[in-house]
Amino acid sequence: MSPSHAGRDLRALAGLVTVVATIAGCSGGEFSGTIQIAGSSTVAPITEVAGEEFSNENEGVSASIAITGTGAGMSRFLQKEIDVCNASRPITEAEEQEAAAAGIEYVEFTIGYDGLAVTANVANDWCDSLTVEQLKAIWRPEAEGTVTNWNQISEGWPDEPLKLYGAGTASGTFDYFTEVINGKAKQSRSDYTMSENDNMLVRGVVGEKGSLGYFGYAYYIEYKDQLKLIAIDNGNGPVKPSTETVVDGSYAPLSRPLFIYVNKESLKRPEAAAFVKFFVENCGDFAKARGYVQPPDDVQQQNLATLKASLP
Repeated sequence: MSPSHAGRDLRALAGLVTVVATIAGCSGGEFSGTIQIAGSSTVAPITEVAGEEFSNENEGVSASIAITGTGAGMSRFLQKEIDVCNASRPITEAEEQEAAAAGIEYVEFTIGYDGLAVTANVANDWCDSLTVEQLKAIWRPEAEGTVTNWNQISEGWPDEPLKLYGAGTASGTFDYFTEVINGKAKQSRSDYTMSENDNMLVRGVVGEKGSLGYFGYAYYIEYKDQLKLIAIDNGNGPVKPSTETVVDGSYAPLSRPLFIYVNKESLKRPEAAAFVKFFVENCGDFAKARGYVQPPDDVQQQNLATLKASLP
């Protein structure tokens, strides 16, 4: 199975909140076993490539990847149900405390960077950019049931119902977006179509003339012919997400690092240690293959130092 084919298969199961793909090896290799992975739908495409490439060289090794959202993935990680958690936000202080209480030692790797894309329907001919203040006016809790039309956002915009699509509450994307736009993580209006699966959000924006949604930039790239990308003005003029603007930080405040968290106990298993080593050493290529931004050199050097210190 090619990486691109497998990626479409994984995301095509968009009707489920939790999507599980099992990637099995097909030839040769010295390892066997299953790597259990769960978490962010944004990070999943990168992990998926890593799993495919590793399994292609290691007969008997399977990578089981569940798309649950970062919060639910982290919950399973802290219950010792999985080896690796895909995360589109850093581990929280509460989760750190829970890990310590459970006796879980873990390592964090930054495996790529993403820009959250704000998109509209292609039939939208009135909005090319939004300020951060306008985004806040749309998404803050006080907007629930009151900001429901495009002409409430800017003078001259049409009397068109505003149909919103955004991350589900178990998603790291939700935590990140609400923190940088609304000023506090998890503070948001709730009267919108939400999902931890970005593919469902893409479908919603594509299907509604008055739609507005946010999700991972890589999903915009995959469906860019069907979506209108909205530039974001953080006070320095409108900027659209791209590899360049995510790396140089000018696409603010909607650029972010992406992580995997690995249970150190799992690294005692040869197949898990070999997979994590393979993943981390090649994460830049895997991120690039899925339309994300590679970690800068200094970040990757830190990844490799952490890896060296963590492996048995």
